[in-house]
Amino acid sequence: MSSSGSLFFSSNKERGVEISCRVQMRSYASLQLLSFVSLVLVVTCDSFVREEVWALTTFKEAIYEDPHMVLSNWNALDADPCGWSGISCSSARDHVVKINITGYSLRGFLAPELGRIKFLQQLILHGNNLIGVIPKELGMLKYLQVLDLGANQLTGPIPPEIANLTSVRKINLQSNGLTGSLPPELGNLKYLQELWLDRNRLQGSVPASSGSDFTSSVYGIYASNTNLTGLCRASGLKVADFSYNFFTGSIPKCLGYLPSTSFQGNCLQNKDPRQRSSSLCDRAPHARTHQTRSPKHQPAEDVSKQHQRASKPAWLLALEIVTGTMVGCLFLIAFLTALQRCNNKSSLIIPLKKLSSQKDHVTVYIDSEMLKDVVRFSRQELEVACEDFSNIIGSSPDSLVYKGIMKGGPEIAVISLCIKEQQWTGYLELYFQREVADLARLNNENAGKLLGYCKESTPFTRMLVIEYASNGTLYEHLHYGDGCQLSWTRRMKIVTGVARGLKYLHTELEPPFTISELNSSSVYLTEEFSPKLVDFESWKSILARSEKNSGSIGSQGAICVLPHSLEGRHLDVQGNIYAFGVLLLEIISGRPPYCKDKGRLVDWAKDFLELPEAMAYVVDPELKHFRFEDLKVICEVVKLCIHPDPTKQPSMQELSAILESGIDTTISADLKASSLAWAELALAS
Repeated sequence: MSSSGSLFFSSNKERGVEISCRVQMRSYASLQLLSFVSLVLVVTCDSFVREEVWALTTFKEAIYEDPHMVLSNWNALDADPCGWSGISCSSARDHVVKINITGYSLRGFLAPELGRIKFLQQLILHGNNLIGVIPKELGMLKYLQVLDLGANQLTGPIPPEIANLTSVRKINLQSNGLTGSLPPELGNLKYLQELWLDRNRLQGSVPASSGSDFTSSVYGIYASNTNLTGLCRASGLKVADFSYNFFTGSIPKCLGYLPSTSFQGNCLQNKDPRQRSSSLCDRAPHARTHQTRSPKHQPAEDVSKQHQRASKPAWLLALEIVTGTMVGCLFLIAFLTALQRCNNKSSLIIPLKKLSSQKDHVTVYIDSEMLKDVVRFSRQELEVACEDFSNIIGSSPDSLVYKGIMKGGPEIAVISLCIKEQQWTGYLELYFQREVADLARLNNENAGKLLGYCKESTPFTRMLVIEYASNGTLYEHLHYGDGCQLSWTRRMKIVTGVARGLKYLHTELEPPFTISELNSSSVYLTEEFSPKLVDFESWKSILARSEKNSGSIGSQGAICVLPHSLEGRHLDVQGNIYAFGVLLLEIISGRPPYCKDKGRLVDWAKDFLELPEAMAYVVDPELKHFRFEDLKVICEVVKLCIHPDPTKQPSMQELSAILESGIDTTISADLKASSLAWAELALAS
């Protein structure tokens, strides 16, 4: 008070100086406040950007195949992701608002961290090879308007948390392998205009209304004891497609404005002939199925024609049989005539390629006994078994892998070669048949069994049919599955099973057989987690051998090729043994063979393998316990497999004997092993 009172007794000059000082002090204080606020805003914005960059890089890390290198410029050290491929930011460049990566064949999983990109408005990942489940954390995206995950290979249920996307206008989950029931909470999305759920494996009824009480979820907006309604409440819904699922019951009256095609291919109780047959509905999938998306699914009109063909009258069917028999006889006569054109020997003339002279051709001898004991399936049989080829469980540039169920038979995996008829040569045909014969030789509990093949001209089809193992690949369980499912004892059983399978292929077959690309993705697991080795990359061998021979053919006259003169399957026994060592490391450590941060798994583990007191650092931290005796045996075998001198590698027969004699896979092994193993190791060191 005294300082302020002095103003009244100071001179005019003093008052002027005092006022000037006070103005300057206020200005300085305002400037400080403005600087502080700006700093807070900058730090806040920077933290948002850092979190969004972290979420995006985590998504990139969950992608393990990027054939088009679309994510190559996603650099975690770059604080500004606005220039990354497929990323769009706000006008102020302070938040990511759109992710659009469509049709780039990305193979991997949806990272839950995507739910941290809080201001995201569009998430479009259509037409890739994404697998796994839809993370419930996506329900945190309150500003999301478009969610498009269609034409992937996603499995599992649709998480109810999706109903928390209060701003969403379009949801596209079509052509995946989604199972379970349709969450009735989707009816609470008042802005939802488009809902695409066709070509999945959803079950139950189409929810019209529900009086059940729902409790709020972790990210939920719903309070308990709230009376929720189903899709009838979605008054803004203009377009919806529920076709080709396994929905039961009847079509809700409130959805009667949708076309009938939106409900075809289900198990609904109406007179529509385009519903599934009762036999297919009886085999409705369970929630643990592994089939996934169809990026090139069969059009609805084609499926409609198929049902129409199934209901043709008997006289028309008989006429088609007679006509088909006559045409078949004509083809048989033409075939037999062709068999006599090369020195009266068994031969087949197949065009190799379009040359300048019509006389240029290649004559290929076909061994009629080669495939006599192999089952030949029709395309129609496989089409029915694989749900119109909509259940894709794998893909590569050369092939697609479908999952299906034979009528009254086992589950199957169908490998279909992606090649046009114009590119199919005589050599390819012969190598295809030889590959079928090679695979048909395999008969072991730890090797995938070839059930048959498919060969048709219209439409052009070349397929292999293999017995399916229902628990998916070892890779999925090790890196993206439930880690507790693979206990130490179960991993040891997988190790010894793979070793027995390779021993059979390398030493018990004549000629031997090797896996083209041995890794955890080529190890499929049965219901009891028994491993089966499957060579899904065999097409590469067919194409490579055919291209090598085709390139040596000139355009001078005709040439005759005998089956026994063809180049055999490439045998890489040493490569298989080295890959087996890497696979053992992957199984016990839970780490992939290569990661960007730590490099090659072999290089990382070498230091630990040499020191007994350090071996425990190789073990997967997800494991609650392990047997140190087993670990020592595994590490010893790994060192033998990855020896820098391939000539010093032992055979699979020796390696299998070491593993089976040194590893305990009995039921009591789990009881013997405990967390004390870690303590024992510490005491020993």
